[in-house]
Amino acid sequence: MKYLRKPFKYTYKNAVLAIALINAAVFVLTSLFRNLSAYLGLVPILVLYAQTYWQIFTYQFVHGDFFHLAFNMLALFFFGVPVERKIGTKEFILYYLLIGTIDGALSFLVYAATGFYNITLVGASGAIFGVLLLYAVIYPNSVIYLWAVVPVPAPLLILGYAVIELISIFSVGDGIAHLTHFIGLLAGWAYIRIRFGIKPLKVWNSTGR
Repeated sequence: MKYLRKPFKYTYKNAVLAIALINAAVFVLTSLFRNLSAYLGLVPILVLYAQTYWQIFTYQFVHGDFFHLAFNMLALFFFGVPVERKIGTKEFILYYLLIGTIDGALSFLVYAATGFYNITLVGASGAIFGVLLLYAVIYPNSVIYLWAVVPVPAPLLILGYAVIELISIFSVGDGIAHLTHFIGLLAGWAYIRIRFGIKPLKVWNSTGR
């Protein structure tokens, strides 16, 4: 993408691998020390009354089980590596951590405002949804194979996910943080517009011509 701005001097240090290793290390620690999940995961009632504000940042490194971790890290490698190679390590770290933190802050505000005080929000999914969005903007012609069988253009996959997550926000009891996923997409969209000066829909429309 020729018009992608690079506000930082370009370097590539494989931040994706470092992030994955941190997530894996945190998973081992939270498996050994069960109470650590409540300390690092985002628990609205603790943020409100115990001032555990760090949870708005740390929740994105905590995962509920091995499959949760494995799925998120596979997605991070698949989409994160080509994105980091394109925008550079410093920009990728800023994007990833900022999206995850904004995601945590807005999710906390919504959950607290709607009375969901005792939930524990964990996982890198929100930040990874942001990475998936940026991947679709940088590589709009790429095709992703769902279940390794169904070919779907990356922009169409993003739009489909956005609709599914928005609808699923109002479903109850499936144990998936659809709100956080959707906020991750919104935060990523805002970052891309403000930081890079790119309109995703314009990129996708021009690609389809």
